[in-house]
Amino acid sequence: MIRRILLSCMVLIAINASAQQPTMDQFITKLMQRMTLEEKLGQLNLPSVGFDVTGPILSEDVEEKIKKGLVGGVFNTFTPVAVRKLQDLAIKETRLKIPLLFGYDVVHGHRTIFPVPLGLSAGWDMDLIKRTAIAAADEASADGLNWTFSPMVDIARDPRWGRVSEGSGEDPYLGSQIAKAMVQGYQGDDLRKNNTILACVKHFALYGASEAGRDYNTVDMSRIRMYNEYLPPYKAAVDAGVATIMTSFNEIEGIPATANKWLLTELLQKQWGFHGLIVTDYTAINEMIAHGMGDEKKVGELSLNAGVDMDMVGEVFIKHGASLVKEGKVSIAQIDKACRRILEAKYKLGLFEDPYRYISEERNKSAIMNTDKIALSKEAAIKSMVLLKNQSQTLPLDATKKIAFIGPLVKDRRNLIGSWSGAGDYKKAVSIWSALEQQNGHKFLYAKGCNLIDDPALRKRLNDHDGQIQAEAASPEQMIAEAVQTAQQSEIIVAVLGEAFGMSGEAASRSMIGLPENQQTLLRALKATGKPIVLVLMNGRPLTLQWENDNCDAILETWFGGTQAGPAIADVLFGKANPSGKLSMSFPRNTGQIPVYYNAKNTGRPFDENQKYTSKYLDIPNTPLYPFGYGLSYTSFTYGEISLDKKTITAKDKIQVSVSVTNNGSYDGEETVQLYIRDLVGTVTRPVKELKAFKKLMLKKGETKEVSFSISVEDLKFYNNELKYAAEPGKFKLMIGGNSKEVKEVEFELK
Repeated sequence: MIRRILLSCMVLIAINASAQQPTMDQFITKLMQRMTLEEKLGQLNLPSVGFDVTGPILSEDVEEKIKKGLVGGVFNTFTPVAVRKLQDLAIKETRLKIPLLFGYDVVHGHRTIFPVPLGLSAGWDMDLIKRTAIAAADEASADGLNWTFSPMVDIARDPRWGRVSEGSGEDPYLGSQIAKAMVQGYQGDDLRKNNTILACVKHFALYGASEAGRDYNTVDMSRIRMYNEYLPPYKAAVDAGVATIMTSFNEIEGIPATANKWLLTELLQKQWGFHGLIVTDYTAINEMIAHGMGDEKKVGELSLNAGVDMDMVGEVFIKHGASLVKEGKVSIAQIDKACRRILEAKYKLGLFEDPYRYISEERNKSAIMNTDKIALSKEAAIKSMVLLKNQSQTLPLDATKKIAFIGPLVKDRRNLIGSWSGAGDYKKAVSIWSALEQQNGHKFLYAKGCNLIDDPALRKRLNDHDGQIQAEAASPEQMIAEAVQTAQQSEIIVAVLGEAFGMSGEAASRSMIGLPENQQTLLRALKATGKPIVLVLMNGRPLTLQWENDNCDAILETWFGGTQAGPAIADVLFGKANPSGKLSMSFPRNTGQIPVYYNAKNTGRPFDENQKYTSKYLDIPNTPLYPFGYGLSYTSFTYGEISLDKKTITAKDKIQVSVSVTNNGSYDGEETVQLYIRDLVGTVTRPVKELKAFKKLMLKKGETKEVSFSISVEDLKFYNNELKYAAEPGKFKLMIGGNSKEVKEVEFELK
């Protein structure tokens, strides 16, 4: 009885305390009533401070601006010591003691680095992707950060664009699933927990469609294409509760995204109901001057009125905001709206309760690069790998044979963590050679074979940005001769080749996306030895590999695999792990074929090799070298016939779909079963197929499992030419298989 009374009292106390606690809206309204216009504009300012500059400008006099209340957050500063120093300035030396946000590019891990996002997406494993985001948030928050500028969800179909490495490939459905997983991983279920951080979906919008695959370039497309093909991953992130969104550098319908009111206000806020913080990309407001939108004051006016809340590094708002308000060109209501959203982000993080919530040297020591995260890095690297070719079961390797490991990336660590590795330390990455020595001793042969890059101009350009690419004293001819001699002593060659990390990522577009010429020369020389060749690739984008596919016995795509790339690659090469990755972006046969993607549309004269006047090339097939969803295994899988529980549905029905999948090879393995749908007749033309569902399953050798899917009218909807999202009655083709090209087919009808 006494215990019951005590519990009742405690509940009443808690209720009263809750009632006395002001709501977020009340708290911020009261705070803003005390703020001057200059202090409000200060909240809109996000300068860069620290030891990592991702753009051409480093903000000046930041400490003095913080003291004056002219800074809302800081970009590029982390570690508990550095963050505490700046937070102290805001809390102890400003009039209103408003805490700062601390943001950083935590793109594929913070200190523990995971595979580049394009590689992670090839795992088609949402739980794994979410766990990498959880781990990244745990490390970043332990390093004083509370905001990451990730995930990048731009749909990309041009592999010349270097930033394909940061995204999830060409498909809006897969991209949407990954966007949700990343947002949920970073933000968790409670932003007040000190191991969660604000996510920031980028780049809004359409940045992956830059003309000619050239970074920062123009984008121009119809709205029907935007809504159906490019906007879904951003919308998925909004629906998942993403806290912040970053504007893109490109223009949309002739207006840069950062000044595009239709994009930021009409679409994002009114249609999608997003009420979080909108931040620009690095100096994106200033760069609108070069776009031809006006002087600095004018572009500041345009971006504020479009719906931008926070200016990253450009400092345009604190320079011109007050005069824009005074002149009536920007309303005080617009400034208040922007300021409120920034303060709300801080409130949701719990910074007004405890400005030092993310500053703990004790947690920093225990959370960063701990055993669990290192293990996760290896797991992610293994699951990201895609086996592109395996003729005559060349892989896995037999460790008892004489094997020659040849190539500039065999012993390399600098490039393993890839671009956008932020606070990652490549010196803590484990190379392939180190992993081999740890597992097998000194039993394998080695030759470097060639420099990573021979072109002096390209090498200098990359080294100016910490490429650390060294040219050997020996001539290219001498290095190849040594490699050939080493290869001749072996029974099989493993050539480890690819890009330098700086050859993909931001400002890293390439007009030709094959292996560097000197690496191709080495590979041809190795081919001439007559020995079997396993090509191990490290890169951040799809490459053109027609010659390699025709002449190598096996090809393993490992991307830039992160901190544990070496041990992961060694495990896969020797069969301790079975590769299960599937491409999230098609590999073209050559650059003249770009863009090539699976969910294209038919023409009125579709491809027919027996007819002259059809849509095709004279010199190559229309198809990619490796299609979307493609990836081999050390085992083999066969698919049974597709079973539907009904052939006709209405808007209220669902079709139950099932197919049996059998592992009829010699290894246990994972298979990603992919379901595609084609709308055969529409009021607007529809793609030849669209991914609508997938499931990843583990099958022991000889095992058969039945895989089931449920298809409803929601899976059949699209945006028509009036931008109405609806399904249209008619016939549909349903396809299931292990990639977008090799599928079984059935038809059904929507009445």
